[in-house]
Amino acid sequence: MKKKVMVAMSGGVDSSVAAVLLRDQGYDICGATLKLFSNEDVLTSCRTRTCCSLEDVEDARSVCYKLGIEHFVFNFGDAFKEDVIKKFAKSYEEGSTPNPCIDCNRYIKFSRLIQRAILMEKDYIATGHYAQIEFDKQSGRYLLKKAVDISKDQSYVLYVLSQHDLSRTLLPLGAMHKTEVRKIAEERNLVNARKPDSQDICFVQDGDYAGFLENKMGVKSKKGSFVDTEGKVLGEHQGIIHYTVGQRKGLGIALGKPAYVISKNKAANTVTLGSDEELYTDRLKAGDINMIAVEKLTAPMNATVKTRYSQIETEARLHPIDDDKILVEFKNKQRAITPGQAAVFYDGDIVIGGGTII
Repeated sequence: MKKKVMVAMSGGVDSSVAAVLLRDQGYDICGATLKLFSNEDVLTSCRTRTCCSLEDVEDARSVCYKLGIEHFVFNFGDAFKEDVIKKFAKSYEEGSTPNPCIDCNRYIKFSRLIQRAILMEKDYIATGHYAQIEFDKQSGRYLLKKAVDISKDQSYVLYVLSQHDLSRTLLPLGAMHKTEVRKIAEERNLVNARKPDSQDICFVQDGDYAGFLENKMGVKSKKGSFVDTEGKVLGEHQGIIHYTVGQRKGLGIALGKPAYVISKNKAANTVTLGSDEELYTDRLKAGDINMIAVEKLTAPMNATVKTRYSQIETEARLHPIDDDKILVEFKNKQRAITPGQAAVFYDGDIVIGGGTII
């Protein structure tokens, strides 16, 4: 009997080609598009280069029609608002810089979609992410590995997947290059063959996070003091939600020399400014840990670590602090480590696990 797969179809070229490949491989597939918000609800338009717009739903439906498969639209808007948007707003309000795409993967695109797929008696879900899943017989665990196309690798944003998620997920594009995917889409004459990749956070227009937080989420942006690393007041800031660690442009203050955001302190409502050199540190603490290759970290181990999606990982040593916190000590100092972002640990191509930078 054919295995049944529900393909998460965003309307983009990657998920569409994932559906094509799985159908060609003999799976019994259907398409599923997630309605996560209304454009009016988040003050954005359907023509921005994000995902989840009405235009994207129509593109996904068009591909499903061409493939001769069923297409479903699931409204996960309430869960998305609670688990992603509200968490995003609270994190910014607390002085962190969150990555909501990771929370969307954790709580919506995998967890809830897998639940729905099981209810509909599907064996797997599939997505167009560039990463690979492999079962390791020796450890009895599912492993998450980097994509073959390192320039498109998305393992960083998938480190939150559980063993159950991985056991129920197929990633058909993990062994492919983006150029191959585009070629298949063009050969099959898919409506989105030349569609640009989505960019930015889907529910924030033009990257104006502060505007979204103030105008839509009601987050108050209280003015406070810019200070230097010694605590000396340098001037007035417009509210900590307007700044992130490493930021140089748009500070609205002239000090006669380059100044960067070094840190933010919600309790004191201060933003610390300093030199580029003061952005470098050799350690971080991460919490809300999810381990994949091992059940948990019980002893120090060497790894390579990424603290940003676009970053090349660097050598470090991991130290368990307790069940849900890890201290990362880098071989070489790293620039602008930012609370709220993810630290993801690797052993070669294998994702060991990761957590949120505290």
